[in-house]
Amino acid sequence: MTEVFGPDIVDKAQQIIERYPESRSALLPMLHLVQAVEGHVSQAGIEFCATRLDLATAEVTAVVTFYTMYKRKPCGEHLVSVCTNTMCAMLGGDAIYARLREHLGKPKKPLGHEETAGTPGEPGSITIEHAECLAACDLGPVLQVNYEFYDNQTPESAVELVDALRRGEKPAPTRGAPLSDWRAVSMELAGFYPDDEAEFRSLVDGPSAAVETLRGAQLAADRAWTAPTMPDAELPAVEAGKK
Repeated sequence: MTEVFGPDIVDKAQQIIERYPESRSALLPMLHLVQAVEGHVSQAGIEFCATRLDLATAEVTAVVTFYTMYKRKPCGEHLVSVCTNTMCAMLGGDAIYARLREHLGKPKKPLGHEETAGTPGEPGSITIEHAECLAACDLGPVLQVNYEFYDNQTPESAVELVDALRRGEKPAPTRGAPLSDWRAVSMELAGFYPDDEAEFRSLVDGPSAAVETLRGAQLAADRAWTAPTMPDAELPAVEAGKK
């Protein structure tokens, strides 16, 4: 464990713990820290968190296995999450997922959920998963790479995207920060960013909204629509003893 989680990681873990009034509250970012180091949450990572936070390994394991953002198997350089919830599935999300599974699994067999094309952690390796709602129904079907959005996808555009990733390219997301890699994102989710302001901005700045998302608000502004005011009325008395 000490070889994997050296003094620098122990120091970062302590920094996370000091952010919270109760050490156990630091578990989620601590797991992201472990994932940034290993590319997944191993048993050694679970034990590391349990020891630092004075928790039972069973408590840590329960959290790791509950949240889908924590991976128990080594992850690729990039995590591709395809939304297959109802809206995206109806718009083509299921077809995108099926096409990527087949494409990434060649020449053997289609990849399964959370399986990896290539050697995990190596450049160009890709882990694929189907995801529940990614909260972008107005732009479906969507997928994410390392949690950055690629909107209005088709099976063809999704294949082009993963092929670019395998070549070492990092196509710009439709919205959100510039694309990095899985371990770097995990470190950011643990709460660690560059101290330099310009470098920090280069990591996080990017478009955050789409025309489709803001269409309703734009129509309201163009047509001077406003919400009706609430009528003046005395609220019912709820204090004890009042009738």
